[in-house]
Amino acid sequence: MMLEKFLKQTEFKDYADFMANFKVEVPEDFNFGYDVVDAYAETEPEKEAILWTNERGDVKHINYAEYKRLSDNVASYFLTLGIERGDCVMLILKRRIEWWITMVALHKIGAVAIPATHLLTDKDIIYRCHQADIKAIVSVGDTIVLRNIIRARAYCPSLKHCISIGPAVPQNWHNYWQGVMMAPKFKSQKGQNKLTDDFLLYFTSGTSGEPKMVMHDYSYPLAHILTAKYWHNVDETSLHLTVADTGWGKAVWGKLYGQMICGATVFVYDFEGHFDADKVLNTMQDFKVTSFCAPPTVYRFMIRKDLTKYDLSSLRYCTTAGEALNPKVFMEWKKKTGIMIYEAYGQTETTLVLGTYPFVEPKPGSMGLPNPQFPVAVIDSEGNPCKPGEHGQLVIHTEAGKPLGLFKEYHLQAELTKKNYNNNIYFTKDVVYQDEDGYFWFVSRSDDVIKSSGYRIGPFEVESALMTHPAVVECAITGAPDEVRGMVVKATIVLADAYRGKEGPELIKELQTHVKQETAPYKYPRIIEFVDELPKTISGKIRRVEIREKSERIKGS
Repeated sequence: MMLEKFLKQTEFKDYADFMANFKVEVPEDFNFGYDVVDAYAETEPEKEAILWTNERGDVKHINYAEYKRLSDNVASYFLTLGIERGDCVMLILKRRIEWWITMVALHKIGAVAIPATHLLTDKDIIYRCHQADIKAIVSVGDTIVLRNIIRARAYCPSLKHCISIGPAVPQNWHNYWQGVMMAPKFKSQKGQNKLTDDFLLYFTSGTSGEPKMVMHDYSYPLAHILTAKYWHNVDETSLHLTVADTGWGKAVWGKLYGQMICGATVFVYDFEGHFDADKVLNTMQDFKVTSFCAPPTVYRFMIRKDLTKYDLSSLRYCTTAGEALNPKVFMEWKKKTGIMIYEAYGQTETTLVLGTYPFVEPKPGSMGLPNPQFPVAVIDSEGNPCKPGEHGQLVIHTEAGKPLGLFKEYHLQAELTKKNYNNNIYFTKDVVYQDEDGYFWFVSRSDDVIKSSGYRIGPFEVESALMTHPAVVECAITGAPDEVRGMVVKATIVLADAYRGKEGPELIKELQTHVKQETAPYKYPRIIEFVDELPKTISGKIRRVEIREKSERIKGS
């Protein structure tokens, strides 16, 4: 069993046992490509690694023998192009099967993989190429994506190779599959990387500024054993679906490393455009998905459906992350499916930091309890430990060494790294509190806290209150300038269809009263604005900074 290579103890009777005895044994020259994919190919070649399908009904089964063969061929092809150890390669591959193959190929030759979303504009691509000295881009052959890369290429001197997987392959581009078929036999480079070598680079989504370059090393996949085994709760019988585009960190959390180490089959549903709850539910039913992870927004869409129309009897376990889960969504999902949602918290800079595990009772809305790999604390502005219930910043202590799963650095950004990670403390910049039982609760990003008339108000608690009203589909809470109070709470709201056209004083009053009844009255939104959609990053996170800046412009005009 693969898992036993890395864990001395795999089962735990309770959380205390888990905290005391969970430990990953990290080999000195671990490489996911060789030590997981190729190891399976040697011992269990017919074992299914990936089950892929798309909206057209195409289906692909990839076992580990095939996974090794394809990733070896792609690795050999890249070497013929001069892509070598340490070179940065950006992947814009949506949910195509080539993403899984190419990621492992890059790991095998020691190149740095940079997954990226297909939503990048030409300016986004230029920024990333300049910041990371990207040598090659491997892309889907979609018109819009290709157009943006072509526009950017002239301004990116580091970019030597553009490679398309098809169907379209522009002039002066490499054809991925032609190159792979002509590549010579791959010569293994097993044992040539060090654990501390650059491995995987993510650009953060930039909710409050320019994206940061988060670099992880070769030990990173092993930290996701905990993600898959003790949060997603997968095993060798699991068919696991995580809803995430491969351009985001959530893809390697839920669609690659930990799941494969634990022996689960990764299920991929390749769809275009916006999330369609009916299509995803039908796909889960037809393929008998056993475990499911999605951001809270996806669950919000799903609970609006008649779930009795779908046979979800194979589904055993559900999880969520990305944003805090509103208790209303938790309770409604459990009511309709009988399955609890297990929440967790982490960042691009980390793996799972806090979570609700199979042997932990979830509290609706709580992020759960600490991961034994991360020594965490909640501190005030002076650096002192916070008492239960007191809001403070979540930090990770590294006095005993860098925890498994914590990033190496902000790549080529020494000052930024020092600002966020110094004196053996990594500052998450997230405001949380811990209750009397030790559970952690999200309040806000530190930049999002609203200070009004001496009160400190976190956006999430007000958003949670608003979300329990049937008129509200989505909302964002921000501070707006006020001459008397300094700041007041502002709610920017997307209304449900049944309430569109009713925007006016009566509905505003109703929503304000509702919030006063759901939470402390001083937190109610004194300003309410109705919009058709909320400003979001390309990863789908709400850009509260944009709403705040709009309020400040209005105040100053």
